[in-house]
Amino acid sequence: MLVVQNLGSSYGDAKVLHGVTLEVQAGETIALMGRNGVGKTTLLRTIMGLLRAREGRIRLDGQDVSRWPTDRRALAGLGYVPQGREIFPYLTVEENLRLGARRDLEKGALDEVLGYFPALAGMLRKKGGVLSGGEQQQLAIARVLLARPKVLLLDEPTEGIQPNIVQQIEGVIQTLKGQRRIAILLIEQYLDFALRLADAFYVMEKGAIVSKGTIDHASKENIQRHLAV
Repeated sequence: MLVVQNLGSSYGDAKVLHGVTLEVQAGETIALMGRNGVGKTTLLRTIMGLLRAREGRIRLDGQDVSRWPTDRRALAGLGYVPQGREIFPYLTVEENLRLGARRDLEKGALDEVLGYFPALAGMLRKKGGVLSGGEQQQLAIARVLLARPKVLLLDEPTEGIQPNIVQQIEGVIQTLKGQRRIAILLIEQYLDFALRLADAFYVMEKGAIVSKGTIDHASKENIQRHLAV
């Protein structure tokens, strides 16, 4: 579904990604782990087209999207929930959701997404800026799901979120996994959360993949060794 091959990316003259290769298949959740500042967010931004790839290839559902603009990648099926959520604070919840839909918002699609996050149903006329951090995170994920992505890129979805909403987000991801219609690439510092959801993992250090594997009894010890300061 999503295949990244030998990807390199830079901020100005500072190279950040060094030959990153990974893949995520439909119905699969991959955890991308690593300490702060190793290039995880840069990788997602490069996949999404917000940063230009200096080298390598990004393939989505068999198509080379490496040189496509961000909006075209989104239309092709890439969905991105960035760290910080980036909702529109002065728009209502419903208006934020409408911006995520590919076409006019269909009632069935809205009902489906509100089924994942029922608390949002009672907040449709509230401004996004008055929501709590957890509610804003739900809104950010719901907005992307309305575009019916093939691949969902999630950057730190549990950061600063109260435990009951973390549980709800985990439940939504489990539901999406069960439907086996979407591939998920997840950046997450909360290791237990990531390991409960992921089928496999990659660990980054200094902009490169240094370890990968399936989730099994040895995974946590392996990842923790790489994450140790």
